[in-house]
Amino acid sequence: MDYIDKLISLRIDRDLTQADVARVINKSQQGYDHIEKRRARLTIEDMIRLCDFYQMTPNELLGYE
Repeated sequence: MDYIDKLISLRIDRDLTQADVARVINKSQQGYDHIEKRRARLTIEDMIRLCDFYQMTPNELLGYE
C-alpha cells in the first residue's frame, strides 16, 4: 500500500468526503480527487497538513519505520 492508498483508506475509515479532506489542504474537491487518482502530486506542505489532521507522522504515512 502506498501513501495515496493510505490516504484514501484513512478518509474512508473516518467517513470523510473528498471535500472534507480538500478543505484541510485548501483545495477544491476536484483538486483532491486528482491527488487520489494520481493525476496531481501531493505537496510536502499538504502532506504535513494531512499528517497533522490524521494525527500521524509523515514516516507513518509513507510506510517508513
